[in-house]
Amino acid sequence: MMIGSRHSAPAKIILFGEHAVVYGQPAIAAPVSDLRASAIIEANPPNRSGLHIALPHIDFPVSIAAETLDNALALTLRLVLDALEADPPDVTLRIDSQIPIASGLGSGAAVSTALARALCAAVGQTLDADRLNALIFEVEKIHHGTPSGIDNTVIVHERPIYYVKDQPIESVSVGTPLHILIADTGIGASTRVAIAAVRTLWESEPARIQPILDDIGAIVRAARIAIEIGDSAALGDLMARNHAHLQTLTVSSPELDRLVDAAVSAGARGAKLSGGGRGGNLIALIDPDTESDVRAALLDAGAARIVTTVIR
Repeated sequence: MMIGSRHSAPAKIILFGEHAVVYGQPAIAAPVSDLRASAIIEANPPNRSGLHIALPHIDFPVSIAAETLDNALALTLRLVLDALEADPPDVTLRIDSQIPIASGLGSGAAVSTALARALCAAVGQTLDADRLNALIFEVEKIHHGTPSGIDNTVIVHERPIYYVKDQPIESVSVGTPLHILIADTGIGASTRVAIAAVRTLWESEPARIQPILDDIGAIVRAARIAIEIGDSAALGDLMARNHAHLQTLTVSSPELDRLVDAAVSAGARGAKLSGGGRGGNLIALIDPDTESDVRAALLDAGAARIVTTVIR
């Protein structure tokens, strides 16, 4: 047992293809390695036994015996212990996350991944990436209802990926580093609710919505080529097209649209919402020499927080 060891997982952004990926279209996602969720293995105090989880303001014993678990943390622990055929250890797993929740950055999958890795270490075993990924996908169903699987995949493997549901993972090679500003609207939104809204729209108007989903797939395929050859101008145009489709799918918001307009007006190559939408985050593709201008414009337009990342 590795008392004091820290185990972590990154945030993620979807560059292209959110929502359409649920319907079999491709998507491209990348880790945000500077934003992480962590779980630290701590010894229980002398008067306490069993497996506990500690959050910033509370800690509690974990019960995994119930037939059905609707708590993502408890389900993560049970699935790990079942996979390893291990008994719960006498430890506290302390969770610490830099990733805002309900913001499209994969907070749920990152916390579950970090927690699973810590529990594996606490019982002296490991899960390979593919087994861990499948486990975290099951937990994601609590957060998202019918998840695509992209969040857990990019977070567990921590590399840019081209993802199609139920197909082998493909890595994306990055021809020229992508400088991205991630701007938080400050508005939390449920990815599960947004996914359900798109499904309702698709079921009620398939003749109108299916061509939009198909064109998002075409955008993603073109974006992969542009990323691999380093064509930032093409990527900016593709981001604009992708965001327009997400507006039609009703998953943008006035706040996100305002941030998109502000970023592009200030010199960003392109901008779009990232993740579930209806709040959460915008991503803007920038040149390094325009970062200060775009950052200032986003703050003026109401961004609550801005994170810089470089995808290589």
